[in-house]
Amino acid sequence: MVEPAPSPAERTARIAALNDALRENIHQIGTNRILMTQGIAALIGDTTLFRGFRQRAELIVLIREFNTFAAENDPYSEHDFGSFVFLETECFWKIDYYDETMEFGSEDPAIEEKTIRVLTIMTAREY
Repeated sequence: MVEPAPSPAERTARIAALNDALRENIHQIGTNRILMTQGIAALIGDTTLFRGFRQRAELIVLIREFNTFAAENDPYSEHDFGSFVFLETECFWKIDYYDETMEFGSEDPAIEEKTIRVLTIMTAREY
């Protein structure tokens, strides 16, 4: 017996849950990717030094604990974008969906096995 297709609301809820899981487990090694832009790298500085390492950790906590989703910043309810201030700089994180080869967009971001999520952390000027 074929399972019925999920409703649009169920599909959106599944995408949001997968995006939240990526952020909440940002240190976990898996198929998803985390990218920091040059602007973020410049803000953090040398991560081999304590100051840079601490700032990187603080940045990750901000993204992991982000939960201020509203219609203005999450119009599709997918939890795929957030804005925050880090070291007095307006910053964004954004999740994009790719196929397993990272060549094209995902066929269906609600299907974990068919999607590689890429979370990019950037300054607002780089958006």
